[in-house]
Parts: sequence; structure tokens; C-alpha cells
Amino acid sequence: MNPESQVRNLEQALLARARELVREHLEKAASERERILAEVAQRLRLREEREILAAKADAERIFRRRVQAAEIRMQGELDRLRWTLVQTVLGAVRAELARVAGDESAYLQVLAGYLASAAEHIDGDALVAELGVRDRERFAARWDAFAAAAVPAKRVSLSPTAIEASGGVIVRTPNNEVRVDNTFEGRIDRLEETVQAAILERLFAAVPHMETVFHG
Repeated sequence: MNPESQVRNLEQALLARARELVREHLEKAASERERILAEVAQRLRLREEREILAAKADAERIFRRRVQAAEIRMQGELDRLRWTLVQTVLGAVRAELARVAGDESAYLQVLAGYLASAAEHIDGDALVAELGVRDRERFAARWDAFAAAAVPAKRVSLSPTAIEASGGVIVRTPNNEVRVDNTFEGRIDRLEETVQAAILERLFAAVPHMETVFHG
């Protein structure tokens, strides 16, 4: 083979090798491109998932804040309603007690019941009764007969000093260690707790699952 032929053969071999290298590089580049695209797509999916989770978490926090705000507003409304109802009931009780106190025959029965009930809860045969200023003036002269009829098993003397009370009686031991407050004011104070409990029970009964709303 002459030199010219050898040169042509070498050129063809080099050209073929170059083409092969180009093909290999193109295949590797295409493969790398697919890998990069897949990696970018995966990262985009992960980023999208994180953004979705973050958006869901934000939405959940906003929802919880709104629910809590609604619960606080509802609790406030219920507290105001409860206070209004309690004051309405106690106002009616005070008005009725004032009416009874103005009717002496009816009031004597009420006072006798208060006196007997208080005396029943205190040990001892000698007790002291304390009345408001108006009642002491009305009943001081006939107290002994009144007390004996109301509490025949005990001797209940009338205190020489009056108390601040619109009606009713405080009964105590002579040494003042035990006292039962059956004045109108004392009974209304005790009644207020019962009224509040009853009103709360009615409110929750009227709105099913309200306790679950407030306490989970």
C-alpha cells in the first residue's frame, strides 16, 4: 500500500473514531440531561409538597385561632347572659321578699321558719337571735312568745343590738362560735350559687355539646 492510501486510511480511521467519540459524548450528555431534569422535577415536587404542607399548617393555625376567638366570644356572651339571668332571678327574689316583709302575717310565718331552721342546726338549748333594725323594733316586745312558739325545744333570746338586714334572722350560740345566717341577704348569697348552677345547666342543655366546644 502506497503512502497516499495509508494516509487516507488513517484519516478515515481518525474520522470514524471522532464520530464514535462524538456519539458517546452526545449519549452521555443526553443521559446527564435526563438525570438533571429528573432531579429538578423531584426537587420541585418536594418543594411543592413542603409548600402545600406549610399552607395546610398555616390554614390549620388560622382555623384554630378563629375557633378559639369564636369560643371566647361565645363564652363572653354566655357569661353576660348568665349574669343577666342571675340578676333577674335574684331581683325577683328580692322583690318577693320585700313584699313578704311588708305583709306582717306572712312575714311572721317566714321568720318563724327561718328561726326554727337555724336553731335546728345549732347544738345547745340557749341561743341568741339577731334581727335587723326594723324587725327588732317590731318584734322586741313579743319576741319571747314568738320564739317559744317557733322553737319550743330551745330558749332563743333576742340580741340587744340590731344588725344590718332587710329581713330574716341570724341565730348563734351565746359565745358566737356557731352562727347560722338566715337573713334575706345571707340566703340570697347562698341562693346565688344555686341559681348560677341551675342557669348554667339550662344554658348547656339548650346548646348541645357546648361543654365539648369549650373543653374538648
